[in-house]
Amino acid sequence: MKKTAIVTDSTAYMTKEHVNEYGIHIIPLNVVIGNEAYQELVDLGTDQFYEEMAATDVLPTTSQPAIGRFVELFEQLKAEGYEDIVTIHLSSKISGTYQTALSAADMVDGIQVAGFDTEISCSPQGYFVIEAAKLADEGKSANEIITRLDQLKQQVSAYFMVDDLNHLHRGGRLSGAQRIVGNMLKIKPILHFEKAEIVPFEKVRTEKKALSRIVELLKESAQQKGIAEITVIHANRPDKAEEIRKMLSETHPEAEVTISFFGPVIGTHLGEGSLGIGWRNEN
Repeated sequence: MKKTAIVTDSTAYMTKEHVNEYGIHIIPLNVVIGNEAYQELVDLGTDQFYEEMAATDVLPTTSQPAIGRFVELFEQLKAEGYEDIVTIHLSSKISGTYQTALSAADMVDGIQVAGFDTEISCSPQGYFVIEAAKLADEGKSANEIITRLDQLKQQVSAYFMVDDLNHLHRGGRLSGAQRIVGNMLKIKPILHFEKAEIVPFEKVRTEKKALSRIVELLKESAQQKGIAEITVIHANRPDKAEEIRKMLSETHPEAEVTISFFGPVIGTHLGEGSLGIGWRNEN
């Protein structure tokens, strides 16, 4: 039975309970505010980040981990007796973290490192991490785990809406023309990941309509494939997230419904007030 380690990055926004239960190893991405660089969720917590962001007109920037962080961790895991590593990361189309992990793997001898691009981020990324950790506990090899994660891509979905289009525009995620028209019409775009990129799904006029549409998409997905778990994701809106969680718990009693958050790195690009719903189908 192989000893396999599971590595991910901070944008999976794993709970401490899951990290401790499964022994997951996390490499933080970085947020730069002014002249200060912070490791996400290590040097800079989510509450502090949104306070800092509200107090400045200068949009923070983000950066991937240094390759040395991965090399150091992979070497450490090898020394601890692991034979395989599965390193699972946010979409390669929105960050270079996945490619950096692969480059680091080439620099470490004596252990197999398999990389996996989730083509998504936040708590849905965490679905892949937890599945991998469960399989690792069963003694599955890296190749076996990757095969299962590829299958899981057909079961994971996420839709989200932003409160302010300017963050997506300034962060390079939305064109200027789209931003101007969107703000003039009070558009609340529903976004999702398609082919690993963040793209508009539909444009609606109000937050209420956007949320209703996402809930409708969830219902349709549940009817077609069944629902195993649902996650409400928020950018500094815990009360609204709890309201949505309660509603979804009533309409989908068959599923586990939890709350997660858009942390500093993803929050930089989406902005405060954003909301999303992610889910994993039964099949």
